[in-house]
Formats: sequence, C-alpha cells, structure tokens
Amino acid sequence: MSGEEAAAPPAPAEQAPPAEQQQAAGGGDAPPAEPPQYRALVLSGFGGYEKVKVQVRRGEPSPRPGELAVRVRACGLNFADLLARQGLYDRLPPLPVSPGMEGAGTVLALGEGVTGRQVGDKVMVLARAGLWQEVVTVPANQTYLMPEGMSFEEAASFLVNYITAYMILFDFGNLRPNQSILIHMAAGGVGTAAIQLCKTVENVTIFGTASASKHDALRESGVAHPIDYRSMDYVEEVRKISPKGVDIVLDPLGGSDTSKAFSLLKPMGKLITYGVANLLTGQKKNLMAMAKTWWNQFSINALQLLHLNKAVCGYNLGYMDEEFELIEGVVAKLVSLYSQGKIKPKIDSVWPFEQVADAMRQMQEKKNVGKVVLVPELPKEEPKKEEN
Repeated sequence: MSGEEAAAPPAPAEQAPPAEQQQAAGGGDAPPAEPPQYRALVLSGFGGYEKVKVQVRRGEPSPRPGELAVRVRACGLNFADLLARQGLYDRLPPLPVSPGMEGAGTVLALGEGVTGRQVGDKVMVLARAGLWQEVVTVPANQTYLMPEGMSFEEAASFLVNYITAYMILFDFGNLRPNQSILIHMAAGGVGTAAIQLCKTVENVTIFGTASASKHDALRESGVAHPIDYRSMDYVEEVRKISPKGVDIVLDPLGGSDTSKAFSLLKPMGKLITYGVANLLTGQKKNLMAMAKTWWNQFSINALQLLHLNKAVCGYNLGYMDEEFELIEGVVAKLVSLYSQGKIKPKIDSVWPFEQVADAMRQMQEKKNVGKVVLVPELPKEEPKKEEN
C-alpha cells in the first residue's frame, strides 16, 4: 500500500508527556505550573467519520536522545487514514490513537545527539501514525528539511504520495521514454504525483481513470487519455487506443481490478499493486466488499509469469520501517525535482482540525483533485484596509 492506501514508514509519533509526569519531575513545595495544552485529533473507535474528534491534551515536549519535538502546522490526509478509521489498516497502534502519517512544522526542541537539525528548522515528518496533533515528538531520522519556498501545506502533501509514486514508477516500473502507463485514481494524491513524475520522462503516454468532472484537470496536468471508470469499461477504452495494452499499470484498487490490470500489460509490462481502495464503499467497514475483494483477488504462479513475460510487484511504504537510507535517498531526489520546478504538490483543500469529518468525506467520496490537508487552525484573514 501507499499514501493512497497505506502508511508512511517508522514508528508512531509520540504525544508530549502527561501533565502528571511533568509535575512529579518538578519537585519543591510550590505548586508546579500547568503544562501547556495542545490539541490532537483522536480515533477512539472504528466506524464512521464521527470516530475522529478533537481532544485537548497537556504536556511539554521532551524529546529523548535521537528525537526532536515539532510544532505541526499542517498534516496530510491519506487513504490509509480512512482504512485505519474503519479498522482495516494493520499498522495502526492500539486505540485510542491519533492518526496521521505525514505532517510539516517547525522544530521546537532537540534530544541529545541530534545533528543536522536546529530549533526553528522547517521540517517534513513521516510516521506510522500520530501526526494529527499540534505538538509531536519523533525520531530525527523521520524528518526531512523543507526546501526553500515550500509551504507547510505543500510539505504535508509531499512525502507519502511522492515517495510512493517515485518508487513504483522508477524503482519497480523502470519507466523509460516512449512508454505508456495506466494510472488509476489519477486525480488523487499518488495519481497527481505520478503524473508529474511521468512528465519528467520524454514522451510518456498517460491513461488515467477518474470521474468525468475531473477530466479537464487531468488533461491540463498531462493525461493524454482520461477515462471515466463509472460509465466506461477502462480496459476496452485503453485497447481502442493501444490494442497491445500498456507498459505499466499502477493499481491501488485490488480485487478484480488487479486481474484487469495484468491483462492490459504488453509483453515485458509491469503491474505494481499498492493498495486495496475497493475495500472502502462507505463510512463503515463493509464485510460484503471485503469478501468480494478477497474472492476476486488476483493470483498467479511463477511458471505463468515465465510464459507471459510480465512482472507483478507489490509496494507498501508502511513496511519499510528500517529503510532510512533508502527513503532518504528518494526524498533527496524528490526535493531536487521540486527545487527545479518539475514537481509541485497540488492541494485540493485545507481543513481545520474541527472539520476533520468533512475532510475525510471529501476524500472518501472521491471529490478531491489533489491532496486533502488538515491544519490545527486556519490562518486568520488580515483585515481589509479601508480605501481613502
């Protein structure tokens, strides 16, 4: 799975220590000062949108050796967060838990031994969960310096989607000039990132599935052949234009769509599966959808692959917990592309913590074109100056 459907690497981000711990450490006769409070989005049980709510917590960030504390300014919403809310994501820590796999903010404090970071640095953060909070403590090697000119909202939209898109396109897909590719959910976060990265390679023909209302935006972004998956058979539509199929299919859907994807591959083609979006059919877990997806799941053996001259790859960023150097190398390449102006996160909408249910609905109902972002609070509008 990926940013559309899965998580970012390492361990969950931690909340600040509870107030009682801070008081116990204070000592003396004078009553200790109350620790500062901060807000967090907390998943208290599996189910609908109402299961994630704002809670007020107290605590002072106290990073341990190798960690740093970050004041979060923006958080990314990923498909895996929707799966987690329904109890369908196996990398989620025990409830109650603050979701959130990526975020961006400023460094508040450094733990012992941390190098390469300073208080006040603007950083992007990856974690398995825990970043939908105003203050978090994370291992320093899960943070990356934001490039010049990048906003916090862009930074919160960058890591999960672009790392996923880059690795499935280039490490697994080996995308080269003059090839063709089918991108499902092309208007989503990973889809948007994949389209931009495809444009860094000469003469790549892009097919992209999305609802009809998003086709103009897809064409503007570089998709040669948008396909409305709701009213058309995308396999037939691809073959009308390219009878032999395509070189690469990116599959975040699972179930029967993985079989269709494999059938669309040219000889030497590559299918990269990275999610199970077909599991999500409503606010709550749908056992029928789960059974249907499992029953229709694609299966093939090595001998069949040998005869067909095709490749199948599986990708899940959430299981690269220890691959810090590998991920760091990918992020460095992506930051370079951003600084060159070749890629840029597309923000669909920005929602304050209090409207997290609306943000999740925006993504789950597939209304978004680009990334859905959460912020602790929306920036206050400056009062308009009166004209003389």
